[in-house]
Amino acid sequence: MSDRARIGRRAVLLLAAASLTAASAPPRADVPAIMEPLPLPPAPPARAVELAPVAHWASVFQQSWDYQYENSLPMSRSADSWDHYDLSYSVDACVAMFRATGEHRYLDRALEFVENVAAAARPSSSLPGSGFRDRYRGWASSASGQGGDEVPLYESYFWRYGTALLLAMRDDPAVHGDPAYRARHDRLLAFAETHVFDKWYSRGPREAIYRERTHMAAHWALIALNLSRVTADPARRRRYVEVAGNIDLHLPGSGASLRGQLRRHPAEPTAYFWSDVWGSARRPGQDVSHGNGVLAYVVEARDCGRPWTVADMAAFGALLTRVIWPGGTTYRAYVDGTGADNGWFSDGFVKLGRYDAAVQQRLEQHQVVNDQFAANMALNARILRS
Repeated sequence: MSDRARIGRRAVLLLAAASLTAASAPPRADVPAIMEPLPLPPAPPARAVELAPVAHWASVFQQSWDYQYENSLPMSRSADSWDHYDLSYSVDACVAMFRATGEHRYLDRALEFVENVAAAARPSSSLPGSGFRDRYRGWASSASGQGGDEVPLYESYFWRYGTALLLAMRDDPAVHGDPAYRARHDRLLAFAETHVFDKWYSRGPREAIYRERTHMAAHWALIALNLSRVTADPARRRRYVEVAGNIDLHLPGSGASLRGQLRRHPAEPTAYFWSDVWGSARRPGQDVSHGNGVLAYVVEARDCGRPWTVADMAAFGALLTRVIWPGGTTYRAYVDGTGADNGWFSDGFVKLGRYDAAVQQRLEQHQVVNDQFAANMALNARILRS
């Protein structure tokens, strides 16, 4: 099941969506190269922007509160990592709501989901279909057609938000200072460091961490970034910073990087274009659905001082509002502005609203609204108002 197909399962607050057939332009390489971040676009005339408050988006989120739990709890107890892929959206939503409101009910739900996933892990040596069968713990995947093997993509997709939960707990003084919460944090941190990051790094970083597509590597960059900010081990911290830096600037074995993938957009000079294939600048470039994974990383990297700038976020914002979503219910499938899609921005592009009130105001008009979208809009509103 593709990310675009998953919107049918996740859009529990769906207000409207265009069910469109994706199309693409013939591959071309006529994309101007850039080596530095784009300059900031001209500032619009100063005017007051009235934005919906956190409380509005919390109310929207609450409409699916019961449904989310009923739908997500069984997935959190599953021993199949394919179920954790879908579950990641609920974890991100609850973490965003906790960050936006400070309410512990959101934290407690995210903790329950992540703790359940950790508890469902089994020794790799006991998984009959595993290609590794080593000392680490993990999850076999059969539902996705993987034959019961362990799959780094599914695990990284979930644990980028499982580790974001740890960071949110660390950043809240009341939670971090509470002995019960601190114990749960520390148990999950030890698990994530050993049975997620160490496991896949030891099995081969070229194959498992520095993946063959931008969005797949970005999942690991976000895990490394989060762990670098919560670990108590200086040696581990150096390794995490190295991994995130390699993906940002110099991917081992390829000479490529997320920064190096970015080009001036061929149709909109204030926006970015990139291909999901390392070293390529061919059109149509990254598909928007998986491009969410790149944005989910770079917004957090920007916020914690990694080499992503205000100008970068403006260029990504221009890509969203001028190219991918030019208006109404017109949604493009690829970052070059070709093809048609369903407007699923909940897992990455929505997070650009935290940097620009005009982008946030535009997102308030979006008609494809689910719990993850509402939660991140609430967090955007909190950040903008602070």
